[in-house]
Amino acid sequence: MTTDPATQSRPVVLLVDDEAEILVALTDLLEDTFTVLSTTSPTEALDILAARNDVDVIVSDQRMPEMGGDVMLARARAHSDAQAILLTGYADIGAVAAALNQGRISFYSHKPWDPDALRAMIVQAADYHRLERELRTERMLLHGLLDNLRSGLGFKDAQGRFIRINQQAADFYGRDIASCLGRTEEELCDADLLPVIRAAQGRLQAEGRDEETVEMPAHTRGSAQGRWREITRVVLGALGDGSACSVVINRDITRQQEMAARLRQAEKMQALGTLAGGIAHDFNNLLTAVLGSLELVRDMGDESGPVTRLLDNASAAAQRGASLTRRLLNFSRPRDLSLEPVDVNALLHGMKDLLAQTVVSRQGKGGTPCTIVVDTATSDGTLPPVCTDAGQLELAVLNLCINAVDAMPDGGVIRVSTALKRVKEIIAGTNLVPGEYVMVSVTDQGVGMSAETLARVFEPFFTTKDVGHGTGLGLSMIYGFIRHVGGEVQVRSQPGEGTRVDLCLPVQAAAPDAAPPATAPVAARKGAGGRTLHVMVVDDEPGVRAVTVGFLRARGHDVVEYASGADAVRAMEQGLGPIDLVIMDVMMPGMGGLETVHHLQALRPGLRVLYLTGYANAGALPAGSANVMHKPFTRADLAAHIDRIMNRA
Repeated sequence: MTTDPATQSRPVVLLVDDEAEILVALTDLLEDTFTVLSTTSPTEALDILAARNDVDVIVSDQRMPEMGGDVMLARARAHSDAQAILLTGYADIGAVAAALNQGRISFYSHKPWDPDALRAMIVQAADYHRLERELRTERMLLHGLLDNLRSGLGFKDAQGRFIRINQQAADFYGRDIASCLGRTEEELCDADLLPVIRAAQGRLQAEGRDEETVEMPAHTRGSAQGRWREITRVVLGALGDGSACSVVINRDITRQQEMAARLRQAEKMQALGTLAGGIAHDFNNLLTAVLGSLELVRDMGDESGPVTRLLDNASAAAQRGASLTRRLLNFSRPRDLSLEPVDVNALLHGMKDLLAQTVVSRQGKGGTPCTIVVDTATSDGTLPPVCTDAGQLELAVLNLCINAVDAMPDGGVIRVSTALKRVKEIIAGTNLVPGEYVMVSVTDQGVGMSAETLARVFEPFFTTKDVGHGTGLGLSMIYGFIRHVGGEVQVRSQPGEGTRVDLCLPVQAAAPDAAPPATAPVAARKGAGGRTLHVMVVDDEPGVRAVTVGFLRARGHDVVEYASGADAVRAMEQGLGPIDLVIMDVMMPGMGGLETVHHLQALRPGLRVLYLTGYANAGALPAGSANVMHKPFTRADLAAHIDRIMNRA
């Protein structure tokens, strides 16, 4: 029998009487309201109750030959929590009173019964059972939520006193559950949090809901403290006495905050890298024109004199600009790393002389001497190899040592050490996953850093050094390199207590196959650098094009030049003479370098190409790097690339 989905299912009543006529009469009375089960056997009734858990009311006769109704109802308590009504046909008041006192029955009725009174009695018993079951369910759900919720959860009365609280919330206050009940947040929390809690209570009273993110003081009491907490307060409604209760949900969001900070750092680096790329492209074109023009001008005059010195000074300044541009790009985008197994201990011991010379040169202006100690004894002998770029790792350690020297104006010891670090689970806020890492640590005895400075050390262009003494790119470049190879950089520092920087590099997963021995480079065929070549130069920048053409003609080559890819393709289609080499800019408006070369090589299969780039994404460059030359370049750079391309089979 189906019911209206908007209403509850019909209550279930079990009738037990040894007289079948009584069961029929009771069924006729109840079947329009209840789902009726009936039996003449108390034993069978117990079996029914053992098999079903949906019985709301048991109506049983008292006097039955198999067993008395009060006995059967007592045994039924082992299977069912249904309400019980006892029917008696004689004045067995003693049995009824005993059953009532022992809690086995809720109501009783005499035979013959008043139909309306008995029906009302059974309806009341069924409603009471349903309500009791719902209350037990709610209690079970509440206790399950309190015990298993990962967030702190507490319910408060109108006076703000906790009436229910779970262990996670109690941990926040550094207490057990019993110590928190009957007390307010202000009584339980540290004094530092009182202004925060009072302000939140004011907003809760005004709006009925409050949600805020709180950074916890480092010394806050509580064994389960996270540095960041999200606390939500909501007014739930009236209690039985009409007063309003509320709930407090306290959630540790430290990991989410750290992940958000890492995301902001990554977005900042990406945005700055995009900006740097656009600037670098134009700036490198300008530097190419400046350096090339200076070199060509120098060839026109005497090799000595005041003009030559001025030219040398201008060239050196332009070269420094080119170096800064390369550093600007390296920290903001992954570069082509030469990843190979590296013995970190051997690499560091091989750097001892370089580090010592660096310290001396860095303190050449009268600074107090510093000492660098390379200590690999704590790594228990041989460390497993790591997969990294040896040159970049050397540069990272060198930069850290330079920073350490600058942080120790009164001198001291800089310790470079190694250790094997085992990570068993993901560490929140880092790039570390379970596995083994070789940790390279650079520790100084310098002035240290405040918490505010420490939070910004990886920001590009942020530096604590005086103007002109640092670009703020050193740690940013190290950060980008270490993260690119799957590692992590961790910095610990306190004002007046020095700084420690840990570079965590993942251990090589498996020994790579033995690489074939490198062969000596084949000597260039004679005559390649001396014979005249027919060269096509394609570049949209007039200054770069003029310098490139000037370098080529100075070597005696025949040159044709074009300002766009479309012009070059059109000239080739119109029967341009023989071309031995095309020197092509990669980034050009309209038809780019790769597209232009595709059309040119379709017209002249096998055409050799040298690409020029001031900055380009990896996807915009041709496969391989042997035929790519980066701007700015010198005449010697151009000659070397041309010879290599023309001597290649």
